[in-house]
Amino acid sequence: QVQLVESGGGLVQPGGSLRLSCAASGFPFSSYPMSWYRQTPGKERELVATVTSVGGSIISSDSVKGRFTISRDNARNTVYLQMNSLKPEDTAVYYCKTTYKMLPYWGQGTQVTVSS
Repeated sequence: QVQLVESGGGLVQPGGSLRLSCAASGFPFSSYPMSWYRQTPGKERELVATVTSVGGSIISSDSVKGRFTISRDNARNTVYLQMNSLKPEDTAVYYCKTTYKMLPYWGQGTQVTVSS
């Protein structure tokens, strides 16, 4: 079955960096786009970025453009989100997602907290 497992979250000071990872299994990873979303309490889940099957990236959130980068390693079945110049408003649970055979699959999420 499809599994997505995020890691790399934690507590970081404003201006710091984190790299999130999402390890995928159970589907032909290299053939499918992957996305990162984030969610804060009381708000809808927000699409942050998408990487195509061949590595093209789309940053969907204006608030992270120029600071976040999405990438993938098809040999490792892993998608990454490099987050630089972090701000307190980036605090959220970050999820990776794919759609396989027309069904959405989510990871369990990883908490990112930006605070001094």
